[in-house]
Amino acid sequence: LLGFATITQKITLTENAVLDFQLEPSITENVGVVITGQSSSSDPKHTPAPITVVTNTQLQQNSATNIIDAVAKLPGISQLGTGPGISKPVIRGLGYNRVVVVHDGIRQEGQQWGDEHGIEIDDNSVNRIEILKGPASLSYGSDAMAGVINLMSAPTLPSGTIKGTVFSNYQSNNGMIANSVNCAGNLNGIIWDARYSNKMAHDYKNRYDGGVFDSRYKEENFSGLIGINKAWGYSHLSFSSYHMLAGIVEGARDSLTGRFVKEIRVNDTVAAPGYANDKDFISYQMATPHQDIRHYKATWNNCFIINSTLLKTTLAFQQNQRKEFGDVLNPEQFGLYFLLNTINYDVRFIFQEKNHSQISTGINGMQQHSQNKGEEFLVPEYNLFDIGGFVIAKKSWKKLDLSGGIRYDIRMQKSQNLFLDSNGIKTENADAGTFSRFTAFNSTFQGISGSIGFAYQHSEKIYSKLNLSRGYRAPNIAELGANGEHEGTLRYEIGNENLKAETSTQIDLALGFDYDHLSGEIDAFGNDIQHFIFLEKLNSTNGSDSLSGGLPVFKFVSGHAQLIGGEATFDFHPHPFDFLHFENTFGFVLAHQLNASDSTKYLPYTPAPVLRSELRANMNKQWKFFRNGYIKIEAENYFMQNRIYAALGTETETPGYFLLNIGAGTELIRKGIMVCSLNLAVNNLADIGYQNHLSRLKYSDPNYVTGRNGVYNMGRNISIKLTIPLYIKKSK
Repeated sequence: LLGFATITQKITLTENAVLDFQLEPSITENVGVVITGQSSSSDPKHTPAPITVVTNTQLQQNSATNIIDAVAKLPGISQLGTGPGISKPVIRGLGYNRVVVVHDGIRQEGQQWGDEHGIEIDDNSVNRIEILKGPASLSYGSDAMAGVINLMSAPTLPSGTIKGTVFSNYQSNNGMIANSVNCAGNLNGIIWDARYSNKMAHDYKNRYDGGVFDSRYKEENFSGLIGINKAWGYSHLSFSSYHMLAGIVEGARDSLTGRFVKEIRVNDTVAAPGYANDKDFISYQMATPHQDIRHYKATWNNCFIINSTLLKTTLAFQQNQRKEFGDVLNPEQFGLYFLLNTINYDVRFIFQEKNHSQISTGINGMQQHSQNKGEEFLVPEYNLFDIGGFVIAKKSWKKLDLSGGIRYDIRMQKSQNLFLDSNGIKTENADAGTFSRFTAFNSTFQGISGSIGFAYQHSEKIYSKLNLSRGYRAPNIAELGANGEHEGTLRYEIGNENLKAETSTQIDLALGFDYDHLSGEIDAFGNDIQHFIFLEKLNSTNGSDSLSGGLPVFKFVSGHAQLIGGEATFDFHPHPFDFLHFENTFGFVLAHQLNASDSTKYLPYTPAPVLRSELRANMNKQWKFFRNGYIKIEAENYFMQNRIYAALGTETETPGYFLLNIGAGTELIRKGIMVCSLNLAVNNLADIGYQNHLSRLKYSDPNYVTGRNGVYNMGRNISIKLTIPLYIKKSK
């Protein structure tokens, strides 16, 4: 409970008992227990693997444009951005299919290989986030080599309770309007939860570009859960229907004026270039080009208590539809259209703890079928099946916690041939008048993952942790078989079916302290990755960029990568001013290739070091109409990133910048019951013009008028959140 010391006590779920707890005040913040990648829930200080927690309070008090943006301020966590609507998670310099995003126990599958492919999850449905850094998670197998981001919904309500929530958020920079309403209940163990959310935003703006044309987006999501909770366990059936429309920022400019240009339909057969105007920048209607993404998911989660052993089973179906529209003369006709069907399965046993020891074991995996339904082709159609089995064990002594495990995975991936006729139309017959766009291949990858580590409590106030882990990742379909224009990334991509699976060996060290008025932790890691896969720009025979259709050509290659770095957190809350918190975090990654030339020495898309400081005053005293008030000021200092993959201009240096943010909030109460909560945040208070090193938009067209390259990130943004709880029925 916030403001009180942690109490840990073992209980038996199958027995009826009344337990009384005496809470003691504590200045130290309590994040509760974590479950990600563990055999059972654990205190983070007793978990060898590095885990970061984002509480619901933090999610409410911070301003974000999407769910990955909400965690990107944590040390060691970054985002590969395509404007405010689409973000991809990066953990300690590794992203794409190296990060597994889990939502309520199921890994999200929605074309993670694409730069401009975001996470199809309603951020309003997320109550808590746990982030496991490194390949220590044996529960998720291939693709969890960089870590796991576990997004969790709110826990089910106590029996006899029905309540709801109405939420609204407005953000000034891009006029974002977000609303969400939900109703949940529990009557005699029959539970339900239903939610509807929508969001829309026009183009964002900054001090150098003004409005950034076609950065608008819309989201809509309906999700629900129905189930039963009993003494024998539970059975829950959940579903969601997510729809997003997102503009594709190409950043094309007029060379004389520097204004953003767009194609304008003159008549049914003629399109001409024109300028984006002020009305375009504040329009919520989709422009061309844009994406249309739909994600459907149904999940059946079960937990059975069998002689004090937990049997957990999960079966899920996901369908991801991703279309790209780019023809102003035929705006309803999609070019690219990926249709991906995924079946996820998971069965695991968690055995009863005996003598402070616990073991869990299980198998999980997925089956996928991907089709090309469009007129343009980037990756081949394919079928994928993988399966993995694991064992995770934990042993605790008085001061020492030891945990580890092992996992074996096998993944089979089979692609299909694709033949096109002289007009570029898909045909089933191969003859003299056709050419092959994709050649079928059949690949099998297998790998062993494992980890072992300990956490040692030197005293009640000081602890240390050490963890050794090995990870494995099979190449994705784009890395193996891409062959086409990826307009969303402004490049032509070529796959390489000879790529081998990546293998990672990582060591993590941590030292933490937790005094009444001073707490912190220092984490360091070293990661060695064999067969590391990345995109390399190709050269033509005359030494210039290799081009296809006016786009530079990139090919997937591999090398030997090493990453070292760490994070540090420091929180000072001085006595007698216990309401003050001065929090500081620092994170950095150095990523390079072995046996490489100077221009190819560093790995592409490595985040810059960043130092964050926050001074927050918590007003815990309850007044007549207010409680849980706070006010904060935050400084973000991003350092220059000059360790870049410079070959053929693949990357450019990014100068450092400094951002200032402020926030405040409170709960309004009546007769001791919360009526609503208000949260105000202002990001980039000074309206600084900057480019994040992981922003893909910094590589769009230069502005020849100002001499600046690419598009800049969002300027000053004011966020206002209002949450209204609805107390329909309270438990006795």
